[in-house]
Amino acid sequence: MSAKYFKITYKRGGKRKVTYLEESNKAEAIKTFRYKKMGGLVSIEPTGEPLSEKFRKFQEKFDNPVKDKRVETESYISALRQIATMLDAGMPINDCLLEAYNSTENPSLKEIMRIVLEDVESGVSLTKAASRFKRQLGGLSISMFDMGEQTGSLDKSINRLADILEEIHENRKKLKKATRYPTMTIFAMAIAFSVVIIFVVPQFENMFNSMGADLPVPTRFLLWIENALVHYGPYILTGAVLTVSVLGYMYAKSENFKLIFDRILLKVYLVGTVIHLSMLGRYVYIFDKLSQSGIPIIDALKTAGEVVENDYMRQQLGKIEGAVEDGRSLTDGFKDSGQFDSMVLQMISAGERSGSLNRMLEKVSNVYRNKYQYLIDNVATMIEPILIAGIAGFVLLLALGIFLPMWSMAEAMGM
Repeated sequence: MSAKYFKITYKRGGKRKVTYLEESNKAEAIKTFRYKKMGGLVSIEPTGEPLSEKFRKFQEKFDNPVKDKRVETESYISALRQIATMLDAGMPINDCLLEAYNSTENPSLKEIMRIVLEDVESGVSLTKAASRFKRQLGGLSISMFDMGEQTGSLDKSINRLADILEEIHENRKKLKKATRYPTMTIFAMAIAFSVVIIFVVPQFENMFNSMGADLPVPTRFLLWIENALVHYGPYILTGAVLTVSVLGYMYAKSENFKLIFDRILLKVYLVGTVIHLSMLGRYVYIFDKLSQSGIPIIDALKTAGEVVENDYMRQQLGKIEGAVEDGRSLTDGFKDSGQFDSMVLQMISAGERSGSLNRMLEKVSNVYRNKYQYLIDNVATMIEPILIAGIAGFVLLLALGIFLPMWSMAEAMGM
C-alpha cells in the first residue's frame, strides 16, 4: 500500500503536542507512535503531506548531486570507454566501476557511479543497478548493459554504446556550430535596431515639433516602437520571459501539449528538416547496431524509439513496433509510420526479401547521415536569404524613417 501521513495529537508533560508520521495505514501509525513512547495518544487522523516534510524533500532534492536530467555526455562517454577498456583487459566489473568513479569529475555522474558500484558489490547486476537512473543515463544504456550481460560480452556492448553516444553528440555539436553565425547576426541586428530606435529617431520628433511639421508614416511607426520599448520595455521583457516559462512548464508537464508542439515544430522552415533528419538517422542507426548485436527486433525497435526526442515522431515510429508485433513485415511498419520516403522503403523491402536487412539498414543510416551532414554544412547558406531579407527590411525602414523627415524638413525650410 502507498504511504499516508497521519496527524497525531498527544500529551506529554501536561501539554498537548502534535507530530506527523508517514505509514501505510492508521494501525501502523499507532504502532509506530507507541514504539517511540512519545506520550499519551489523544487523537490520530489522516492528513495531507505536512509543509515540513515537503521542505525536507525539497532540500534533499536540491542537495542531491543526481539531477533529474541527462548526465553530461562527454564525461559519460569517457567513463564508458574506460570501463570497456578495463573489462577487455580482464578486470572485474566492480574494479572497473571503482576506477571510473575515481577518475570522474562530473558530480552527478560520480554519485550515480557510486550508487551503482555499491549495488553491484552487493550482488545486483549492472543492468538492474543502472535501471534506477534510466532518466539520467538513457534507455539505450540500460539495453546495452542488459545485452552485454546476457551475451557475456559486456566490454563490447559498452564500447558500442560509447560509439553510438559519440555519434549523437558529434551531430549535436555540428548543429550548434552551424547555427552560431546566424544566431550572432540576428542578435547584433536586434541590438543595432534597438539603439537606433531609442537614441537616434526621437531627435527628429523634437525638430519637427519645433517646426510644426507632421512626421512621415515610417517615422511615426519607428517612434511608436521607441515609445513601446522605453515605456513598456520591462513589461514586454517580463511578458516574454513569463510566456517562455509557461510554455516550457507545459512542455515538460503536459504530454498532449508536448505532442502538439513537437508536431508543429516539424513544420518550421529548416528547423523541422534538421529535427526530422537527425531523429530518423539516430533511430535507424541505433536499430541497426542493436539488431546486429543480437537483440530481438521488438526490443531493438523499442530502444531505438526511446532515443527519439520528438514525441510526435516517437509516436509515429511506434507503429513499426506495432506492425511487427502483429506479424506484419518491417517494411509495412516503416510505411505505416509515414516518416520515410519511398527510396528508404524500397531499400528496407529489398533487405527483408534478400535476407540482408542489416546491410540495408546500414545504407539507410548512411543516407540520413549524409543528408544531415549536407544540411548542417549548408545551413548558413539556407538561412542567408532570411537574414538578407531581414537586413534589407531593417535598412529600408530606417532609411524611410530618417531620410523622409530630412526631405520634409528641407521642403518646410523652402530649400
